[in-house]
Amino acid sequence: MKYVIIGIVAILTMYACQPNTQTASANKQLTIIIQPFIDFKPNEANAVRNEVKKYYGKVIVNKPINFPPNSLNPTHTRRRADSIIKYLSIHTPAGFRTIGLTHTDISVTKDGKPDWGVMGLGYCPGKSCVASTFRLHGNNRFEKLVKVALHELGHTEGLNHCPEKTCLLRDAEGKDHLNEEKGFCASCKKYLIKKGWELK
Repeated sequence: MKYVIIGIVAILTMYACQPNTQTASANKQLTIIIQPFIDFKPNEANAVRNEVKKYYGKVIVNKPINFPPNSLNPTHTRRRADSIIKYLSIHTPAGFRTIGLTHTDISVTKDGKPDWGVMGLGYCPGKSCVASTFRLHGNNRFEKLVKVALHELGHTEGLNHCPEKTCLLRDAEGKDHLNEEKGFCASCKKYLIKKGWELK
């Protein structure tokens, strides 16, 4: 009888120690940090956060910070996007993902061009990305910025550029196609939902 009781206790203990997969999955959802740079006003950052929260629930806003040291390009006319996301990644703790926001022109090295201007850049996958309004034009610049932010955040989740012309992960290819982009396509949406995004 003694051994039967010990066996029952052992079985109950084993089941009690099994992780709750639903809770574990929920805890894996990262928190997105909206990180404005010194040229980006806090109220603008809060407005971006409100829009991103429509797609992803866990979003916070940090106070504006200075640009990272040595992020200016050789002619001091642009900030290097690769230097920015490297800096943000280093300062992003585990369990978080950071998107920097700026009105300043940003650039990368692309196709043999050492200083190619871009709207945004993000690690794919990784902990950080950046979006700039500098190359966004028209009365809907804010709407376009949100689309660029979602695009770059999609990269940090591991999504590559999408061939669908109306998808937010479309490759800009040096042009502004943002008015044609309506949302995430079915394939990108399915992927992001698995990552905890609140998409319908």
